[in-house]
Amino acid sequence: MPRVDVDLRIEVPPDAAWAAVVDVERYPECMESVDSVEVTERTDDRHRTTAWSVRLKGSLLHWTEAEVIDHEARRFSFEQVSGDLGRFAGHWAVRAEPDGTSTVSLHADFDIGIPLLAEMLNPVAADALRENAGQMLAALEQRLLERTATP
Repeated sequence: MPRVDVDLRIEVPPDAAWAAVVDVERYPECMESVDSVEVTERTDDRHRTTAWSVRLKGSLLHWTEAEVIDHEARRFSFEQVSGDLGRFAGHWAVRAEPDGTSTVSLHADFDIGIPLLAEMLNPVAADALRENAGQMLAALEQRLLERTATP
């Protein structure tokens, strides 16, 4: 199963980075490829279900994921419960760096769900997901830097 790992160092404190990462409903405001994210269920402070609509290389993907949020560790795990991919799971995380900045990470395992075409399509999909994830993290960084620059 293909895995996508993307890390980006951001020049903001970890708590600020974490607040932006966990606020998925605001992703469409700064991420071109994210059309919508809606929290559809919140059972407590650690568990929620979200519905996503994301453009990936000209295709519109929809899925619903279950998320487990660990504020103390600054990490939330997700797993698709329904949607366009055969499997989509992973996590977002924020790591504090020694200089007070942050590294934001997105890690995802996926399967396109078409066994006969998986060998051909999985590498293409992995590249597209990696590029999309990089763009998402860069957009998040831009939003955070603009927020810290404004008095």
